[in-house]
Amino acid sequence: MNQPIELSLEQEFSLRTFADLVQQMSREQAQEFLLMLYKQMKVREATYQKLLKHQWKLDSESILG
Repeated sequence: MNQPIELSLEQEFSLRTFADLVQQMSREQAQEFLLMLYKQMKVREATYQKLLKHQWKLDSESILG
């Protein structure tokens, strides 16, 4: 698994579209958007962690239940 993960053609297109959108934003808009994206990433990370803990039965409810 030493090979880098490559994006699909659809993902590359989406990235290009996103880049074009960001280029049209003001600095303030881009900063606000970046903070919103970061928050969403953290929520997603916490959700994945919670789901994995539940799946692997590492959460307290699974141990007690």
